[in-house]
Formats: sequence, structure tokens, C-alpha cells
Amino acid sequence: MIVNDCFNQIQMGIYMNKLIEKIEESDSIALFGHMNPDGDCVGSCLGLYNYIRDNYADKQVIVYIQPIVEKFRFLKGASEVVSIPDGKIYDLGISLDCGDTDRHGEFGSIYKSARYTICFDHHRSNEGFGDYFVCEPDSSSCCEVLFSFLDYDSISKECAEALYLGIVHDTGVFKYQATSEATMTIAGKLIAKGARSQYVIDETFYKVTYNQNRLTGRVLLDAKRYLDDRVIAACITREIFDEYNTSKDDTDGIIDKLRVTDGVEVAILAYQKGENLFKYSLRSVRKIDVSAIAVAFGGGGHIRAAGFDAEGAFEDNLTRILEMIDKQGL
Repeated sequence: MIVNDCFNQIQMGIYMNKLIEKIEESDSIALFGHMNPDGDCVGSCLGLYNYIRDNYADKQVIVYIQPIVEKFRFLKGASEVVSIPDGKIYDLGISLDCGDTDRHGEFGSIYKSARYTICFDHHRSNEGFGDYFVCEPDSSSCCEVLFSFLDYDSISKECAEALYLGIVHDTGVFKYQATSEATMTIAGKLIAKGARSQYVIDETFYKVTYNQNRLTGRVLLDAKRYLDDRVIAACITREIFDEYNTSKDDTDGIIDKLRVTDGVEVAILAYQKGENLFKYSLRSVRKIDVSAIAVAFGGGGHIRAAGFDAEGAFEDNLTRILEMIDKQGL
């Protein structure tokens, strides 16, 4: 594990040289995010994409991730993302915001085939991969980690806005525990570069559709409490999605509304992905390490925010999750 202090100029120079060295000696570069890309994934991928495009016009650079949700498509480069594997081989492959190579999904073979690979991440569950591995689990986001490797003077407005978006989303607009003095300083530096703070926050984090509001209301009505009301959980089935003309893309923010329920320590939100497959998101307030629970199910994340996919009935998996929470001493 490499731990960066982005304000330590000696360290910053050493680390930065490695990334820049590999970019400069590579003719073709591919960037990879994780499945179901969130704000930090999209922000780090497009932030680095724009940085390379702005400063190394002679390089071929491609981003491989699944389709980006509409609210993030204002970012420069979003329309050029490749969402279908093509089997090309690159000089340099850079993984961003992925806890393991399985999270690359259908693009994993392209990453592994690159002549040299780099991994930038901030997930505590990341055990390390790539020829050059950087993970800082105390950082708020992959965008924060990546910032310390870039030459600040060479960061454009478009690069800054993408990185700012990633930090905003992985900190819940600067309210999660991983938000630090460094996080706020970096955010300020990105705003100084032209990142539109109010636009990014309002348009991509807070704004919702009418149907999203209806879906959120239904989930809050259906939510149940467990373990002396310290845990709250809800599940969105396919039928509920259909009833409100919504999809998984409309679930953003619901877990946080569950998390801030008075007296709750852990919030659990699941939604149906397949006939017998559900996606689980876990959030805790102060005591419970939800990343340990997610890892037990084959997922990962952070101490206070984690997730995983699991087959089986929601009620059965919920029982297992509650047992693990209880064992941690809720």
C-alpha cells in the first residue's frame, strides 16, 4: 500500500513522476472503472482522461466503463466512453476506483492484457493488483487519491469538474466520515480551476425526478427496523420499479435517507437485479464496520459504506447481515 500526502511536495514529486513516466512512454492508454459506475468512478475516469487529452495530445486514450447515467453526461469525454469490449491491447491500462479486477466486469480481460498496469483506489478491501498499485483507504474518494498524482498547473476546468464531481458523490457532499481537511482543500483547489460547485451538487446529487420521489416515498413506507430499532432495511423488487416507472438508476440518495433515521446505526437497501439476485448497499453511522460484512458476501467498500451482490431471498440474506451486525456489538 502506498500512502500519499498530496501536500508533501517531496512525496508528490516521486509519485507523480511514476504516473507521468508511464503516460509519456505509452502510445496507447486505456482507463477502466467498475461495473455500475458511480460518481467517483466516472469522475476519476473522465478526470484522468481529460488530463491526458489536454496535456498529451499525441496519445491514444480510451475509457472503458458501462454506460454513464444521464446526469453525469455533461462531463467532457462522456460521449466518447466505450461500453462494449473490443479486445484491443494497450501499452498502459489504468484501473480507477476498483477494489479488485472482478469489478472491471466484461472489460477485465482488456485491462489484464495491457503491457503495463496501474491501480488507483481507496477501498480498504483492495488487496492489491497491477504492476503499480496505489490505495489510500483514508481518502474520501479515488478522485482525491488521483489528484495528488497530477500536476496542478496542468489541470483544466474539464478535468477539475470531473474530479470535483467524484469527491462530491463519494463524500455525500462533504458529510461522510472520510471527509478530511485535505478533502476540503482539494475541493477548493478544483473550484479555483473552474469546477462549478453549485451546478455539480444541485444537478447531479440533489435533483431528482417526480418518479424518483415517489419511489423514495414507497421505500421509506416499506422500511422496517430491527435489532432494537438500530438497523433499518428496505428492498426494491422489480414489481416496485415497474409500478413507479423507475430503475436502479433512480435509487441514488435513498440509502442516505434511511441512514439519517433517528436512532439508526446501520441502513440496508437492496434492489432486485435478476430473478434471484439482489444488490445490497450498507451504511453505518459510528460503530459498525459494514465493509467486513460486504467482504463476507464477496463485495467490498469502506468501513461506513459498502455493498455487494448476492443470490437468494432478500429475507434470508437480511438475516445473515443482521447476525453479523449483532456480532460486532451493536
